[in-house]
Amino acid sequence: MIRLALFQPDIPQNAGTLLRLGACLGVPIDVIEPCGFILDDRRLRRAAMDYLADVSLTRHESWQAFAAAQEAPRRIVLLTTRGETPYQGFTFTPDDVLLVGRESAGVPEEVHRASAARIIVPMVRGARSINVALAAAMVIGESLRQTAQFPGGHG
Repeated sequence: MIRLALFQPDIPQNAGTLLRLGACLGVPIDVIEPCGFILDDRRLRRAAMDYLADVSLTRHESWQAFAAAQEAPRRIVLLTTRGETPYQGFTFTPDDVLLVGRESAGVPEEVHRASAARIIVPMVRGARSINVALAAAMVIGESLRQTAQFPGGHG
């Protein structure tokens, strides 16, 4: 199953939105700590609404703990403004882990190096970045479509 990993998220509303997305689409979520907020933040709960109980959430105390917890060699696909490949031209596999970085800083070089692929959401010239929750939603949609993992067999 496609998974979504949040690397040290620092905006609770974005994390809450992504947790809600994971609950609605059946996409498990990994949160790689430390977060820039407490995970029971009221802003996270408001963004996630009543979906928090339905999300498959795994917390990892660090990048190293996350990497060690991978059950099988799963391909890590990093969404980054430094990506080489537009996401809509990338071929996803059913066991990919889609990784998004901190809203304020992305991911460190160590995480870039550990990622098997670095993909980008194409934007107009001069735009810096798309909100992390929106970019993740776009890429999750395409990955679920390609791997026929949309709920209810749609995709």
